[in-house]
Amino acid sequence: MIIENTGLNGMTSELAHLDESAEKLGFVRWQWEYYRATYDLKLEDRTNREEYFLRFNVRAIEGKLESSHAVLQVESVYIGRATFPHGLDYESPVPQPILNAATQRLQELKKLLA
Repeated sequence: MIIENTGLNGMTSELAHLDESAEKLGFVRWQWEYYRATYDLKLEDRTNREEYFLRFNVRAIEGKLESSHAVLQVESVYIGRATFPHGLDYESPVPQPILNAATQRLQELKKLLA
């Protein structure tokens, strides 16, 4: 599920600042290569024992990710339910408490990056 109207799409940040800000909120930079990266935040629904991952993609617009001074631009923000053995289901409905938690983290990230 793509999360629209976060205000994050198009925002830019140096890699070092983005890593620090994302880490403060629990995001981890998992997948990355020279010009793009994905940050994930694990959210747990204790009611039905499901795990969801809030994810956003970034792309280098100046430099490469091997430099802490590379400038990155946020592209997409989305959330999906974890599936076994690995993968995310982006089509299944997301419980409202999980969406609320995701929205709150995204607002906090936007403040840190502004």
